Amino acid sequence: MPESPAIHVITLGCPKNEVDSDRMLAAIESSDYRTADSVEEADIVVLNTCAFIQEATEESIDTVMALAGEWKTAAPDRKIVVTGCMPSRYGTDLAEALTEADAFIPVAEENALLQRLEELTGVPAGSTLRDGTPQRTSAGPYAYLQVSDGCHRRCAYCTIPAIRGPYRSTPLEEIISEAKTLVESGARELILIGQDISAYGRDLDAPEGLPQVVKRVAKESGADRVRLMYVQPDGVTDELLETMASLPNVCRYLDIPLQHASGPVLRRMRRSGDAEAFLELLGRARRMLTGVSLRTTFIAGFPGETEEDVAVAEQFLRDAAFDYVGVFTFSPEEGTEAATLVGQLPDEVRKARTQRLRDVADETGFSRAAARAGTVERVLVDTADEDGEITGRTCGQAPDIDGVVLLDMELTPGALVDVKIVDSVAHDLVGEVLA
Repeated sequence: MPESPAIHVITLGCPKNEVDSDRMLAAIESSDYRTADSVEEADIVVLNTCAFIQEATEESIDTVMALAGEWKTAAPDRKIVVTGCMPSRYGTDLAEALTEADAFIPVAEENALLQRLEELTGVPAGSTLRDGTPQRTSAGPYAYLQVSDGCHRRCAYCTIPAIRGPYRSTPLEEIISEAKTLVESGARELILIGQDISAYGRDLDAPEGLPQVVKRVAKESGADRVRLMYVQPDGVTDELLETMASLPNVCRYLDIPLQHASGPVLRRMRRSGDAEAFLELLGRARRMLTGVSLRTTFIAGFPGETEEDVAVAEQFLRDAAFDYVGVFTFSPEEGTEAATLVGQLPDEVRKARTQRLRDVADETGFSRAAARAGTVERVLVDTADEDGEITGRTCGQAPDIDGVVLLDMELTPGALVDVKIVDSVAHDLVGEVLA
């Protein structure tokens, strides 16, 4: 092991993990340790894992095993540090089962990363941030701004409360300070995230709620764009919609995880609402926030789901006309109520129903994308993709999960340009940059 170990961070999972990894990377950069741009250059790999569903856990384990193979065999002094959701969910059982890793750090202890690295390597970190002071690294064209963590809901299928604990709002002044830092570091778009950002403030003595957070971030951060993600349906209030409509740099975009449209299925999920209530909500959002782009997520194949329930979901997706829908196959996760419910469906049935809902959602989403032809959109340039194409996003497109705008000329990432939409490919738009 060199005197100053080189550390590479790998992130699996959702944007919340991206923020956690960014903070760990900032701590490393503040220390006497070195950062490595690739696994091959690293002495230590910090693997920030996801364990929300079994598929994510398997990906995390597969990544550890791959690192323990050729990479670690080539230099036995190399170390693998597993952080994040998998250690949080499985605790000491994980250390006993996954001996290929050298250390495990759950989400709640990630601020102590440098201390754990010192213990692992015997090399002092030499940092003033070992007290866990949160920091961020330099941002790209966009950055995730976490306004809360944990969750107070008890949805029958969800492992998040067990992994990340009870709901915790980030104090508003900390949010504003971090927002300014990210913008000063180059971010033009700030994306507000949390397991449920609409519940912001429920655990605080202060009166601020999500509308106040949105207003202050939009007005004080200097960001060209502010985007909201993970707004539960009961959080889409008139006050929030009015606030969003009144602020020109807040994207007219809402990500509302509904999970299903059949009332009986939602009750078994321990959620509220039904198709009629959701259509009213979406209509209100479209009336108060003209031109809003709407995204949701659905779970197919939940225990006890009938053909009638699936038909309700299909018709709802046609009527709701979302721009983007993520449809996921129900996964019976250990430790959740849903895993023990009667009426578990065969895997092939769950997958077939997932595809049925995806087909309906895509038909509508592709049609809505095609209807954008002829419009002029303000586009934030992100970067070139693996094929060398330059891509950007409208206010109606969130990173990684929605479509992109394929651009016809080379532009600097972070540029904001006016683009005429001339065509579409599935969810993606094809644009010509206007002079």
